[in-house]
Amino acid sequence: MAERVSRLSTEKAVVIFTRSQCPMCHTVSSLFSELGVCAAVHELDKDPRGREMERELARRLGRAPPVPAVFVGGNLVGSTDKVMSLHLAGKLVPMLKGAGAIWL
Repeated sequence: MAERVSRLSTEKAVVIFTRSQCPMCHTVSSLFSELGVCAAVHELDKDPRGREMERELARRLGRAPPVPAVFVGGNLVGSTDKVMSLHLAGKLVPMLKGAGAIWL
């Protein structure tokens, strides 16, 4: 399952693993959308192997629940708290530019 998560996490400049009824997942996805990012979003509760991927993401993040889990440029950034901290510190947009997720 680690290979699948690694493969999916690099399919676009920004990849978000979510659950369909997760308010924090919606918040993070909305933030990226507002920044002009076209992220790949994987709703784990709608994937037949979603539970296995959740376990792998929990292992990588060191926490449960593991969603949302955000990857930028194939690198695990973290969950809502880390993404929002980077954004408030003015570090998220440069990270997105560096990964080719946005150009402005």
